[in-house]
Amino acid sequence: MAFLSSKQRRITLPLMTQDRHDPRRPDDNRKKNPTRAVSVFIVVVVLLVIGTVLFNAIREKREFDQENARPSAASDVRPAVPALGGASQ
Repeated sequence: MAFLSSKQRRITLPLMTQDRHDPRRPDDNRKKNPTRAVSVFIVVVVLLVIGTVLFNAIREKREFDQENARPSAASDVRPAVPALGGASQ
């Protein structure tokens, strides 16, 4: 933020204090919070499990559909004239 002085046409900046305990300034000496890393790890693992379950379900459904596919209409055609059954049957 810049302030303009009415008497002087010069831009002056507010002074920044070097407060060591200011929460807005990260301190390199502070230990990082491990809770964030653990929570990110848990979210990633849960997403991987959900993705694996969905992948397996889709793959098994396709395999099931291929094994139990209905025959096409052309192979289901029966002759119009039934075979005459004689005494040999």
